[in-house]
Amino acid sequence: MNASAGDLFGLPPEDRTSSPYTGYTRAHWEAAADGMLKAAWKWATPGGARLDLPGPPSHSGVRSDGLEGYARTFLAAGFRVAGAGGKDPNGLLERYADGLDAGTRTPGRDDAESWPLILDHHVQGQPMVESASVALGLRLTRPWLWDRLTSGVQDRAEQWLRGALRHVPAGNNWYLFPYTVAGFLESVGRGDAETARARGRASELLERWYRGDGWYADGDGRAFDHYNGWALHLYPLLDAHLAGDEQESARHGARLREHLESFSLMFGGDGAPLYFGRSLTYRFAASAGVGLGAVTGHTPLTPGASRRVVSGSLRYFLERGAAGNEGLLSLGWHGPHAATLQTYSGPASPYWASKAFVALLAPDGHPLWASPEEAAPSDGPDRVLSVPAAGFLVQSTGADGVVRLHNHGSDHVRPDEGESAADEDPLYARLAYSTVTGPTSAENTADNHLSVTVGGARSARRRIRPLGSGHGDGWGWAASWHLPVFPAGPTTVPGLRVESVTVARSRHELRVHRVLGAPDGARAELTGWATDPDGPVRSLLRGLHGWQAPEDVRAPQGTAFARWATVPRLGAEVTGTAVLVALASLTADPGAALLDEAVDGAWGGASDGVVDRVEVAGDTVTVRWAEEGARTRIAFGRGTVTVDHR
Repeated sequence: MNASAGDLFGLPPEDRTSSPYTGYTRAHWEAAADGMLKAAWKWATPGGARLDLPGPPSHSGVRSDGLEGYARTFLAAGFRVAGAGGKDPNGLLERYADGLDAGTRTPGRDDAESWPLILDHHVQGQPMVESASVALGLRLTRPWLWDRLTSGVQDRAEQWLRGALRHVPAGNNWYLFPYTVAGFLESVGRGDAETARARGRASELLERWYRGDGWYADGDGRAFDHYNGWALHLYPLLDAHLAGDEQESARHGARLREHLESFSLMFGGDGAPLYFGRSLTYRFAASAGVGLGAVTGHTPLTPGASRRVVSGSLRYFLERGAAGNEGLLSLGWHGPHAATLQTYSGPASPYWASKAFVALLAPDGHPLWASPEEAAPSDGPDRVLSVPAAGFLVQSTGADGVVRLHNHGSDHVRPDEGESAADEDPLYARLAYSTVTGPTSAENTADNHLSVTVGGARSARRRIRPLGSGHGDGWGWAASWHLPVFPAGPTTVPGLRVESVTVARSRHELRVHRVLGAPDGARAELTGWATDPDGPVRSLLRGLHGWQAPEDVRAPQGTAFARWATVPRLGAEVTGTAVLVALASLTADPGAALLDEAVDGAWGGASDGVVDRVEVAGDTVTVRWAEEGARTRIAFGRGTVTVDHR
């Protein structure tokens, strides 16, 4: 059994007067940072250049992993000390100064202290990631660390950091690592044409990746995930804020403000961020954008609502064993969880969670800490919000605090990549994600998935093409299409295509699919949410038109939320064009009616049901909802979908 966060980190007593939702204050954040750093530093090398935390190494190797331990914890220390005006009661900065000295004496040497060189991303790229944390840590603590170093150590540190400016990053948020390094060097009077080029190139790409609604794609494709908050917004706005550049702060801040209009709704009532996208082992780093918005003033949230979100996220993970019994952040979600990880994750990778401590840049007495906590967006009434730029539909229910993301736009497939079922990523490919469920593993039945089986091979969803989205009062929709790809036999079937529409209303999801070009003998299958059958979260899926064979299938590898899970599934034989309609529900509200009670037979009709009637005429679906007699009409065209609700 995991030790409590209070015992591990010496957290102060809860303050339910100031923080009625979480009990956390600024003192809790400081104690959490101090406790995490104290636990991690037990694994430092004698010179302090590396923190070799226990656990399986990443594909970059143990030396890079040790640098990662130094750099990512330095980020937490930087926010901690800078937010306290230089007060460093635990002597953190002396340790990081010693480590900087030891690590840069003979970079590249295979010994206990030397840092690996920064090379191109495909050769030895991970140190480039860590260089940004080192540079940002030095910038945050400049008066108390950098300015007190000897010129020799400063020169060696600069030489190592410049490796990030001279090598090729990965084609995504990595370009912000040399941008951040260059920003630091310029801030200490060491800027030149090389730093200007690095910043200019990153700024150029950032503009290209901006898609609107406050959302950036993480590269040239359509990857929209938590990297928006903990990288694509964080680095440029924090750079401008630290430089006192009001023009750039206003430009980047306006985008963060717009981003938070939708992103702030993506935290559940229990504080959990959405389990969606890669690098989820960074956990409460997901709140970094919310904290930065509060620090800079570029946020649509009140200070009390901002604190509710960031403290709720921190508490969520600390209470669920993220720090184990030794105070070390594990590779996983609640506790260790292998399916949460990518191959680049090593023992110190979870310490990118340090980015959440950007909130500590708001000093004691700042409105973020002085204002009483207020309700978060998901604490209020039911909401449905579309995010057209990303192809998202966000659905929250106040009764249980559950937030769901219906994904019709984010796929993590580069423009130059071919579509292959072997590369299907459960963290992007599914139709829906939530704050209380995780996707099943690639080896188990896929949750929230529309597949077509041809010749015994079941299709995967890879590249997602948005068809539109929108929302009104209490409802919303999003649509997309994809080309089914197969792991065996021919990769694709000529003419086969799947169009998908989600309409969200209250806690219900109308899922409508049109399968085009299905060959003889094909079978469509639709799955719902994966949940623990004995847990408090319930998942239901009912066919309204075209579906047969309802069943529950097992997912023995479970999810990040359930050791063992079941997935509801519907099936249908399809040939040519088929329109299929289902109603799904995910709830943690014990008082919520089951869909079995809410839907009378296949068509509804119960006066107290969810759906009264479903009519399918050709490629048009009309659904009449029992509540208030509202009607939703979905019309499929030639590569288009129109949805109206009245």
